[in-house]
Amino acid sequence: MRVVVFGSINMDLVAGVTRISAPGETVAGHSFATFPGGKGGNQALAAHRASGGEAAVMLVGKVGDDALGQELLDFYRRHGLATGLIARSPGEPTGTALIQVERASGQNSIVVVAGANGDFTPDEMAAVPLEAGDILLSQFEVPLDCIGALFDRGRGLGTVNILNPAPAKPIDGGLLGLVDILTPNESELAFLSGAAITEGSSDEEIVAAARGLAIGPDQRIVVTLGPRGALAVVGEETLRVPGRPVTPVDTTGAGDCFVGTLSASLARGLPFADALTAANAAASLSVQRKGAGPAMPSAEEIAGALTGD
Repeated sequence: MRVVVFGSINMDLVAGVTRISAPGETVAGHSFATFPGGKGGNQALAAHRASGGEAAVMLVGKVGDDALGQELLDFYRRHGLATGLIARSPGEPTGTALIQVERASGQNSIVVVAGANGDFTPDEMAAVPLEAGDILLSQFEVPLDCIGALFDRGRGLGTVNILNPAPAKPIDGGLLGLVDILTPNESELAFLSGAAITEGSSDEEIVAAARGLAIGPDQRIVVTLGPRGALAVVGEETLRVPGRPVTPVDTTGAGDCFVGTLSASLARGLPFADALTAANAAASLSVQRKGAGPAMPSAEEIAGALTGD
């Protein structure tokens, strides 16, 4: 099977800080670095590395016709990720993300400038190569009408449509009805469901909110819970994946790592519960490294984490 990711491609500009600045406040940074990022690029690279060569991964996206865009294309090629479906946008700059990472906690604050990531039309989705059985993955850093057009095509062909609703935006029933697996975190679940979900919410509260959001008994809702692991609702069934104790260095891209690895694991034929466990292990590895794209673990590293090696 293949994983087809339609999503954003950014260059992350990362400043290390003692604490994340408040509105109107200037704080001193202690480090600066650039890393390939964007939720689409992160998820595609995570899927590619987690697949161990057992699933082809294609990234559908755009970068600007500029130096940052070329640097990102070179990065993906060095890591063996196919770039044939990444176009250059002459009228828009490459997308960027301005990120503060707090030294002690590894938590982050992010401002995203879409640039070329917004330079899509629904008509362009007709040219994306899809096949029955493909895992089709997208997120909210590209136009929602284009996601809908692509998922609608995929539904007709027999793809498995996975939507990571981040950053949170209103989603209409038409798009939600095209989703087979929805992967919000707690804050995104709260936004989409209207329920008062926080990081301290109980499993029962999260399950109730997820079931209230689901359209149809076959739609799967996977709620990522950061250090608490993940919780999935499949009809009347609930799957709980416990957190893995680690010391985080940088949480940027952890959710992308989870979703990308989940997609690759399903493409490899793993049962849903095993795919969730692998995704959780991968995310726990990614937060122990700096950056987003470069932090995505390999299939061997994920297997080692699962076996305790």
